Amino acid sequence: MMPALEQLPACPVETTLTLISDKWKMLIVRDLLDGTKRFGELRRSVGNVSQKVLTSNLRQMEADGLVSRKVYAEVPPRVEYSLTETGRSLRIVVDAMWRWGEQYKAGLASVRHG
Repeated sequence: MMPALEQLPACPVETTLTLISDKWKMLIVRDLLDGTKRFGELRRSVGNVSQKVLTSNLRQMEADGLVSRKVYAEVPPRVEYSLTETGRSLRIVVDAMWRWGEQYKAGLASVRHG
């Protein structure tokens, strides 16, 4: 269930941070921008995240309408995660963070080597 409008901060920047400020959430978005992933694939691609923390973040992102979860009736059950349309709209945020990170690292390198 997505948060009610009146539950969100008035400031749009604060709203965005409320939804994606956790380090793991941004890495989940980054990795799901490439397409649907199973839990194990996502855990490996995201990095050094515990199963408990990844599960908690995925549940919150699903509740916030950023991630969809599909369970297949198989034995053992197969669960796949993908971004919703709203989640995919975060690509511009991830791309901006990528560019900023590259520029920051390049600036550090030029200061150290300059």
